[in-house]
Amino acid sequence: MSESILIVDDERGIRESLSAVLRDEGFAPDTVATGEECLKAIGKRAYGCVLLDVWLPGISGLETLQKMREANCDAAVVIISGHGNVETAVRATKLGAFDFIEKPLSIEKTVLTIRNALRQRQLEITNQSLAAELKEEYAMIG
Repeated sequence: MSESILIVDDERGIRESLSAVLRDEGFAPDTVATGEECLKAIGKRAYGCVLLDVWLPGISGLETLQKMREANCDAAVVIISGHGNVETAVRATKLGAFDFIEKPLSIEKTVLTIRNALRQRQLEITNQSLAAELKEEYAMIG
């Protein structure tokens, strides 16, 4: 089964081109144009990775990321921005973003970053599962 990816960008051309590339790479991409649509989409479906633009109409990408984390969405988030700066990248990372990529997007770098984000997310899920098993297996009774 292919991993589901959500692309959140207000520029239709970026959504369409990223979607086509990711489909060719074996992913199952969905696209939305706003932070509000993103929050609705993650409420309906679990995504492995979300590509999230910083500058969106309505709520910003960083506000969207914060609301995703408050809703316990565990998708790996890659922030994309044409107007990136160090402060924005640091804030995104503190909010739990996996990485920050500047536009114009390099297709190779974007696909590699998504694969790395998905791999990291899978390792975290496996680690949590193993930790839960160990806790059950070796619970102290006293």
